[in-house]
Amino acid sequence: MTTHFITAEIDLQESPLELNQAIEAELEKRGEPLRWAITSVDAKQQKVSVEAVVTVESDATASA
Repeated sequence: MTTHFITAEIDLQESPLELNQAIEAELEKRGEPLRWAITSVDAKQQKVSVEAVVTVESDATASA
């Protein structure tokens, strides 16, 4: 298992619950989120920037 620091841009949603779900869905595409934070909001472009730490399962054959 390895950890990765990632950044992502997510479209701003209508409600905080929808925004939370959109962020978690995007992060799960890249691994298992350990923690994340919204680091900036661009109201003009309707985007939020997110920084996260995710874990990714290591390929067992890569270490053999």
